[in-house]
Amino acid sequence: MLYLGLKYLHVIGAAVLLGTGAGIAFFMLLAHRTGNALVIANVARIVVIADALFTATAVIVQPITGGLLAWQLGYSLHDGWIVVSILLYLFTGAFWLPVVWMQIRLRNLAAAAAKSNGPLPPEYYRLFRWWFAFGFPAFGAVMMIFWLMIAKPAIFS
Repeated sequence: MLYLGLKYLHVIGAAVLLGTGAGIAFFMLLAHRTGNALVIANVARIVVIADALFTATAVIVQPITGGLLAWQLGYSLHDGWIVVSILLYLFTGAFWLPVVWMQIRLRNLAAAAAKSNGPLPPEYYRLFRWWFAFGFPAFGAVMMIFWLMIAKPAIFS
């Protein structure tokens, strides 16, 4: 019963990470494409909340449930597929943490432009390009982690 509970939480956490990441990227991109500072500010406000509430929670739950599952099933944290998963998880985090700051800054820049009824500043566009670029390696790493969780390939054996 413990195993099924841990597995359930781990799979839900992984789905939340993937789904929230994809959803946030989709909504931020669509808001950006409007060019409307008020729309961007409102969407970015919700995105920042979603990242804090959903993504951050899943980021904490995943290594805990993953470690407990490995222990429960008798895997070593030194098994190749687990080591690569952990490295990819850290890699993803190295992109996600700056993205959180960027989203907050994008929200603030868009809100200031909307409040002054002015255009989005050049800093907004520069930061958005970085935000967009950071999403690809992070998303790719999460997809690779999903594959490793499912396939559990013999790596470095």
